[in-house]
Amino acid sequence: MEENTLTWNDFTKVEMRIGTIISAEIFKEVKNPAYKMQVDFGDYGIKKTSAQITKLYQPEDLIGKQVVAVVNFPKKQIANMMSECLVLGGLGDDKEVTLLTTERTVKNGTKIA
Repeated sequence: MEENTLTWNDFTKVEMRIGTIISAEIFKEVKNPAYKMQVDFGDYGIKKTSAQITKLYQPEDLIGKQVVAVVNFPKKQIANMMSECLVLGGLGDDKEVTLLTTERTVKNGTKIA
């Protein structure tokens, strides 16, 4: 078995949920261009995060967008903020990130399965 191969048990530990971005602003305190955001995961709460998505998105365009995120990582210090989730996206050839979003609006906190 390859070293980076996940078992089914490993995968089931990753808690991915859908949430709606409720705030987004330029994260001035970081080295690489990023936004500071708050994402509403319904019953799982509002979580803070940082995302290097400035090549394809403007903060005002992110408000109301539903995204997929991992919500069970330990909190991580990023500059002067504690990140509480990891928003997922596809990484392009020029390191631009395209957010993973929903085809239609779903309830915040919906589990990815």
